[in-house]
This record gives sequence, C-alpha cells and structure tokens, in this order.
Amino acid sequence: MGLTGYAWAAMDGLTFANVGIGADEGEKPADGARDILLVGLDSRTDAQGNPLSKEVLAQLRAGQADGELNTDSLIFVHIPNDGSKAVAISLPRDSYVDIPGGYGKHKINSAYARAMLDERKKQQENGVSDPKELDQKANEAGAKTLIKTVEQLTGSTIDNYAAINLLGFSEITQAIGGVDVCLNNDVNDQFSGAKFTKGPHTISGVEALGFVRQRHGLPRGDLDRVVRQQVFMAGMARKVLSAGTLANPGKLNDLITAIKKSVVLNQNWDVFGFAQQMKSLTGGQLEFRTIPIVNIEYKTPNDGVAIQVDPKQVKNFVQGLAGPQPGEQQQAPPAESPNKATTVDVRNSTNRDGLASSVLKQLVDKGFTAGDTATASARKKTVVWVAKGEKAKGQAVADALGGNPTVQEDKSVEAGHVMVFLGSDFKAPSGAEGSGSSQNAAGSSAAAPPPEQSDEKPITAEGVPCVN
Repeated sequence: MGLTGYAWAAMDGLTFANVGIGADEGEKPADGARDILLVGLDSRTDAQGNPLSKEVLAQLRAGQADGELNTDSLIFVHIPNDGSKAVAISLPRDSYVDIPGGYGKHKINSAYARAMLDERKKQQENGVSDPKELDQKANEAGAKTLIKTVEQLTGSTIDNYAAINLLGFSEITQAIGGVDVCLNNDVNDQFSGAKFTKGPHTISGVEALGFVRQRHGLPRGDLDRVVRQQVFMAGMARKVLSAGTLANPGKLNDLITAIKKSVVLNQNWDVFGFAQQMKSLTGGQLEFRTIPIVNIEYKTPNDGVAIQVDPKQVKNFVQGLAGPQPGEQQQAPPAESPNKATTVDVRNSTNRDGLASSVLKQLVDKGFTAGDTATASARKKTVVWVAKGEKAKGQAVADALGGNPTVQEDKSVEAGHVMVFLGSDFKAPSGAEGSGSSQNAAGSSAAAPPPEQSDEKPITAEGVPCVN
C-alpha cells in the first residue's frame, strides 16, 4: 500500500494530451484488449514544450530543427484482455502509406509533421501567438493524424497513445541503469554517433540513443534499425519490470522523473493500473515483430526511396497476431459449421514472415477452430498431418488451402487436430500475407523482391540476441 501511494503521488505531473481517441473520454477498449501506439519523436523540446538547450542538443547529436517533426519510431502494441501476453509490431518509418486527411501517399513518418504544420498555420491565422499554445495544438493535430494513419494501415483501433522525445529516451535509459545489447560487428557511424565493438554492451544515455537511431552502414538500413529498436525495447522492458527497478525507490523515482520530462500520453490513461497489468509480461510473454515488407527500395513519385508495403498484407498480419477487432465476431461462421470440430495448427516452413498467422485466420474464417502457429524447418512441399483415422478432417483443410497438398497420418498429431506445414510451394489466396506478389502500389510489376524476412523466433524480453 505504501508503494501504491508513492506511485500515485509520483505520477502526478505527467503530460497528457487530447489526441482524439476513445480513451481521451475515459472509454474502455471495446474488445477488452488494449492497442497502444508508441511513438519516438525527434522533438527538440521537452514534454511541456520547453526548448532544449544547445548544449543538450549537441550531447544528443540532434542537430538543429528543420521546421518539421518526424516520428523516428512507430510501434503498435497489442495486449489481450487477460494481460497474459503482448506483441509489439514495428512500423518502419519509411513505409509508404496513404495518410488520411487528403494528404495522399507519403512516408508514414511524415504524417505527424504534415498535420502539425497545417494546424500551426491555421492557429496563427486565427490569432494564436503564444508558442506553447501553438505547440500544444499543433502537436495534438499531428498525433491525431498519425493515429488515423496507423489505424487505417493496421485495421485496428488505437486505445492509448504514448510519445517520447530524444531527451526522454536518453534519461530513461540512465534512470534504469542501462540496457544490455549485443552486436554482430563493430560499428562506427558518424551520423548517429553509434560507436561500438562487436559483442555485448550495457548502454544508456547518448550511447543508447546512437544505438537505436543508426541506419547508415547497416546491411538492411532502416529494417536493421527496427531490429535494433526491438532488441533494445525488449531489454528495457526486462529491466523496468524487474524487481531491481520496481522495488528500488531511488531508481523508480529517477524513472518517473525522466518520464514526466519527456513522455506525452493520451488523456485519462490510468498509467498506474496499466503498469500493474504489465508486471506479468516478462521473458517470452512480450514479443516483437515487424510488418511484412514488399520492397525496401521503392522509388516514390515525390518522396525519394521508401519502403513499400501492401496494406492488405499488413492488415492480415496484424489481425493474425492481434485477433479480430470489435464487430468482426459477428461475421464468424455459425457454430454449426461442420469444420468447427477440427482444430487447425499451422507451421510456417517458409521464409515469409507472418504467413502462418494469416493462413490460420483464413481457415478460421472458413469455420475451423484456431489452434496455434509456429515456425518449422524449411520444406518445399506443403503437407497436412492428421491423427490416425482422421484423413477426412485433413482433406477438408487441404481443400480450404487449395493447391492439393498431401494429407497423411502422423502419430504426433492429437485427435481432433490437423497440423498444416506450409512449404515454399504454398500459394496464398488472393489478398493473403505472404502471397509473394511483387505488384507495387502503382500497379507496376517491377518492384524489387522483398528483403529476407526470417521466420526465426521473434525477439522477446528473454535473452540478449546479437544483431547488426
């Protein structure tokens, strides 16, 4: 009770903003689950709108503002209503998407800036001259447009929003005593300031900022930076949720002080209640993924080179991990479907990220009961395994998959279950993730093939994997 009272008192003073989501009015998520948008801003001010000093900017290697405010990191977090597990899905900052509000197609990291600059100009024309008021209204407009952009891309409704600036990221990492990371190779990047030797490191402050911001000199550019951010956040979650931080009043106070300075949350977010819920998300219960990519060198009409994504693939991928949104349950097949008695487990034996989840979702839409998904050793041919004497169940699944996969009995399969191994020959139905289509947004078939998206185990808060 003493710790609870301390935390409530300490949380007083957080910065909240009206960003146009249901939680601003105190509404609970309609489906019980919680979908959160985490945003890393390259802001040169603190959470209260106070400009950072030249000395601090120099320390952070932030440079001078160019009039725009971009979102360097975008992560969609889905937490089911029982709080048993969470998945954090990275949206690469250069993803080329449609931005609501009449802005057209641009890189997703510009959505915030475009709406923010428009709102600032509008407020100035209406006579608003106070810098802090201008910043507040402009930033809220930017956040609203960014949220709509992410909702449109993922097919999910955002329940909560949290944005952190450069200074805050640096100070939070120092408050928790640093984060453990590991690199495959030496790096020395003059742009981000990242300078590390190969192997394990415990980093915080400016070093941590350089680690998560570097993209020059990495084999896959921004995609490797996304992986850096994921392993860092996994390590940060492991550190924050440990007894060493939560049970240490000094560290907890430093952490909360850093958060107050630099984090903006949507209105009416019960942060302490949320923190209590998150305490159980340790080890493999918190995992990090990245949306499917079509082309990492897509030449846009006006925005230079961007990352091309297929909105249908992204929605299928996100919904496969996050589950159906409110209202989708009504479209589910009736309970009397003959397929209901068959539970399908799907194993991805290809290098197409998210394929097992999207295929399972399509089978559930056809009346089958959802089992689990996982990766498996690479194979060329798709095969369906069934329990002894249950080939009819397997054939029904094979027919739903298409492509006439082989159905065979295997003693490892539980009665009433069907196990699908998706081989490299598998062709996903139209619109499914992993269909292998190289068709780009403009209708051209000249898009470069997507980068290798390994189906190895996703990054979790368990262990410290070495990365590029």
